[in-house]
Amino acid sequence: MKDFSGHSTEPADKASTAGIALGNSERAIVGLVELLFFAYRDFTRDPDDILAEFNFGRAHHRVLHFVDRYPGLRVADLLDILKITKQSLARVLRQLVASGFIEQRLGEADRRERRLYVTDSGQALAVRLLAPQIRRMQQAINDTHGATEAETVRSFLFAMIETEERRRVEALLAGPGGLVVPKPEDTP
Repeated sequence: MKDFSGHSTEPADKASTAGIALGNSERAIVGLVELLFFAYRDFTRDPDDILAEFNFGRAHHRVLHFVDRYPGLRVADLLDILKITKQSLARVLRQLVASGFIEQRLGEADRRERRLYVTDSGQALAVRLLAPQIRRMQQAINDTHGATEAETVRSFLFAMIETEERRRVEALLAGPGGLVVPKPEDTP
């Protein structure tokens, strides 16, 4: 087998990084982990190129995505969704606000709340970042023959989420502004 640089490599019978022997089942899972790494690399490549035009990174992308998808999202809820520190969010949010992509407004019911909204340019950037990812996902689903595979992928991705978080994620995706991949029986 050749590696990416053309050098000859031999498949490992053991997990070289862990120094433990793997059975066939574990080897198959390691293969899936590697596929996920490659899929993620390619899934983020186009948005990364766009983000680089603004000197932004993936954290900016995630913040912009969720603020665009859920207008009026509270900062506290965004922290919970992203599972990042206030300090990390503050840096990214400050840059997005200063660049004119996001605006913060005080909550109407509770003036201590900060609600987040994309500006017109923020929405345009969010759409621009999402478009290649939609195309990639649609192509992958088409390449695997459609709706049944989409539900399999959806189920698999939900299963990858921490058990105690699944219900909250599902509620978020099903709530106002949320999109849920339709189940096969819901597709025409």
